[in-house]
Amino acid sequence: MAGTLFVVGLGPGREDLLTGEARSALLTSDLICGYTTYLRLIPELISGKETYTTPMRGEMERCRHALEQAAAGRTVSLICSGDPGVYGMASPVLTLSPEYPDVEIVVVPGVTAALSGAAVLGAPLGNDFCVISLSDLLTPWETIARRLKAAALGDFSTVLYNPASKKRRDHLERACQILLENGKSPVTCCGWVRNIGREGQEHGLCTLEELKDLEADMFTTVFIGSSDTENIGGHLVTPRGYRNEENRRIQRDHRGEKTGL
Repeated sequence: MAGTLFVVGLGPGREDLLTGEARSALLTSDLICGYTTYLRLIPELISGKETYTTPMRGEMERCRHALEQAAAGRTVSLICSGDPGVYGMASPVLTLSPEYPDVEIVVVPGVTAALSGAAVLGAPLGNDFCVISLSDLLTPWETIARRLKAAALGDFSTVLYNPASKKRRDHLERACQILLENGKSPVTCCGWVRNIGREGQEHGLCTLEELKDLEADMFTTVFIGSSDTENIGGHLVTPRGYRNEENRRIQRDHRGEKTGL
């Protein structure tokens, strides 16, 4: 009889930001699979358990091993940072799943960097937003550039994952230039958070023009505001429109007073 494979999102990595469902899945599992660095984030939860790790770029090998072990009747957790459905392991696992039809697959959500980073900065995602990865390892840069252009034209608040790496030092600068060329103002309110929820967390606010020169890395998440986004007391805030609604209410009340209604 086949077992169960939990695809678990760890969130930022700090144990108190782990969901209850994720914690339960890890404690229930007798095998934990994951990228070596992520296993180090949860030592107490996997103490005494069998583990299987692969380095970066070993994702498909990791997924297949987890599925094979679950097919053999074991209860397995395959972990990733953030949320498994957002640039995580749920997609490759489900892509392989037809080869293991008897395995029960449960996707366990986690707090993705767009949400945990936004909380550090304030409320930059208070209205419509989009998320774009600047890594062209699996997605051609031409596609990324087209999506950046669409985000600018749509005036979305935009979250950038994987803004830079040792081999991609200029991707963030190139992304900012595309946004500026397609309608974003140079003074658009922006922010960044590095090492979200981990030791050494740091963050800052800047303009889109200043963002081009940010020394970002793979542990940095970048937030670019819409035309409505403001810096309010050091917090990055995208209003939902309540202020406009309140002004309309005041105007209605004022008209009512003048007409005696």
